[in-house]
Amino acid sequence: MTATPDAKPRGTRLPRMARRRQLLSAAQEVFVENGYHAAAMDDIAERAGVSKPVLYQHFPGKQELYLALLDLHVDDMIARCRDALASTTDNKQRVQAAIGAFFDFVSGQGEAFRLVFESDLRNVAPVRQRIERNLRESAEMISQVIREDTGCSSDEARLLGVGLVGMAEVSARYWISSNGSIPKDAATQLIARLSWRGISGFPRTNAEH
Repeated sequence: MTATPDAKPRGTRLPRMARRRQLLSAAQEVFVENGYHAAAMDDIAERAGVSKPVLYQHFPGKQELYLALLDLHVDDMIARCRDALASTTDNKQRVQAAIGAFFDFVSGQGEAFRLVFESDLRNVAPVRQRIERNLRESAEMISQVIREDTGCSSDEARLLGVGLVGMAEVSARYWISSNGSIPKDAATQLIARLSWRGISGFPRTNAEH
């Protein structure tokens, strides 16, 4: 096999966790470039600069490798959303921070968002479960704030939470696909204003926010 320009040189011995991070980074590049079905373990091993046996020592198959990447980046997106909501008690700023979390995620290094938001393997149950966990947990965190600060029922707050997450995700994906023709901060503020105009119309039980 002819080495690609991005292939790493072989022969460097790394601690197990460092090797795992290296393999995940190489796999992410290959999956983002080619999609799951066209990606091959040979390509991932070559990109990482290791032999296939070394790759299989860490991950028994391509799907396990893909799921490990999904776990990593779904956890990251959920943490970003959690940190955004915890960053302030002012709900207008919370909305902007939460929207900003999605814009930051899609503009992150390595285009990890394509695995979480645009996976070509959604019909496979373990993949679908992880993608749905991202939506479910992010929406639940937002809906909890809505329940606490408005007169909305749990079902209403949950639907609003899903709607806000959906708007943030789709808007952020569109923004990155348009090559950031609007600066990220301006795009975030634009969608945050739209979101706040809607959510702030609900009666508030906490007058301070």
